Amino acid sequence: MNAPTHVSEPLDPHAVPPTLPPEPPPNAPPNADENEPAYGVDSAFVAQVEALLRAGRVGAVRAEVEDLHAADIADLIEQIDPALREDMVEVLRPGFDAEVLSYLNPGLRDAVVEVFEPKELAAAVAELDTDDAADVIGGMDDETRAAVLENLPAEDRALVQENLAYGEDTAGRLMQRALVAVPQFWTVGQTIGHLRATADDGPEDFHAVFVVDPLHRVMGTLPLARLLRHTPDTPVSGLIDDDFHTIPATMDQEEVANLFRQYALVSAPVVDAAERLIGVVTVDDVVHVIDEEAGDDLLKMGGVGDAGVYQSVLKTARARVVWLVVNLGTAFLASAVIAQFEATIEKIVALAVLMPIVASMGGNAGTQTVTVAVRALATRQLLPSNAVRLLNKELVVGIINGVVFAVMVGLIAGAWFDAMIGVVIACAMVINLFVAALFGMLIPLGLERLGADPAVASTVFLTTVTDVVGFFSFLGLAAAILL
Repeated sequence: MNAPTHVSEPLDPHAVPPTLPPEPPPNAPPNADENEPAYGVDSAFVAQVEALLRAGRVGAVRAEVEDLHAADIADLIEQIDPALREDMVEVLRPGFDAEVLSYLNPGLRDAVVEVFEPKELAAAVAELDTDDAADVIGGMDDETRAAVLENLPAEDRALVQENLAYGEDTAGRLMQRALVAVPQFWTVGQTIGHLRATADDGPEDFHAVFVVDPLHRVMGTLPLARLLRHTPDTPVSGLIDDDFHTIPATMDQEEVANLFRQYALVSAPVVDAAERLIGVVTVDDVVHVIDEEAGDDLLKMGGVGDAGVYQSVLKTARARVVWLVVNLGTAFLASAVIAQFEATIEKIVALAVLMPIVASMGGNAGTQTVTVAVRALATRQLLPSNAVRLLNKELVVGIINGVVFAVMVGLIAGAWFDAMIGVVIACAMVINLFVAALFGMLIPLGLERLGADPAVASTVFLTTVTDVVGFFSFLGLAAAILL
């Protein structure tokens, strides 16, 4: 019996061809779950590597990871079972790519560095750009840092030490020393010839050529696209952007990030105190800064310092205990306010049931305001010129929300207990939400004015204010109206 013959329909020239799923990239780790990210390594791949490590199949593990990007290898090291982490690093040890260290979480990097000898680390770090090398070496303990620097080639060591001479969170520590700078009297042809001649010694990736005067001060920037679109005899001095932004080497990295965000920069020259060009900051470094600063502010607002998920138990506990002690002290302050109305609470037991509502709503509303304020200060959206306007806006928001929740809570409390208690808690709710909005703006602004980091202590002080005002207003009004 012959097999049935499939007769295809004639093709419709106007038909839309079916959309086929994209082919997975070669050597990409398998995605076990469509909810897994489309980049990095997924949980199935991590489990597969863990199984190979436990079976002692070093060659198979090396084959699985040899074509991965350095960022994906760092991701794998972070996700893998801590008991297998050292084994994983040992697999990577031959020909280790130091770029993996630049992608690793700083809290985990120290544990990985300890596996290597200083000579091995120096050989790997020498392949990094100066900014990445300074970042990796700067995070080491003093003894390891000295040993690695000693084993670096003299030229690399000098450049890295110059970066390390600047503060940890400054543009000088962030900058890359490899750049392209040409004299202002050169032509396009001379510049392109220079780029070809110095291809092995120049930066691996760059976005613009810096045109400098005889004192090595930046006269302007020349984007590569513009350079390549002009004839060889065109003078570069006529092509440069003279509306550019130089970054002092001592500028805080948060200000650098704000500058890139404000002007949509891709790269910017870094200059020393004499305005001489000494380095360049690129947008990929700024992305890391933005991520680091945002995470730092978030951790500080939670009162956990810089203790991330890879810190030891003792370091994590130590980082959290400080602000918990402060919070305990403020809690006793709120309790002291409650103690002043002990007789009132004894006579009207319903007050003890309802008073946490006022304090809790004030604390949550205030946290919303303080979060907005801290973020606005960090991104320079909240300035002395608009502080009053933004404060007035938050006060109006506080009053509106206070009235809305006063009506809701007042009706519930009135139905639960009696009408007058509903009136009391409604009035207290308006007062506390107004105060929460007021101090949610004033506390960060005050800490900023005093030179303190608003992200560190704002929430602790705000909670104290909303608890004290919430309890005092509710119990005070109850004592005055109901007794």
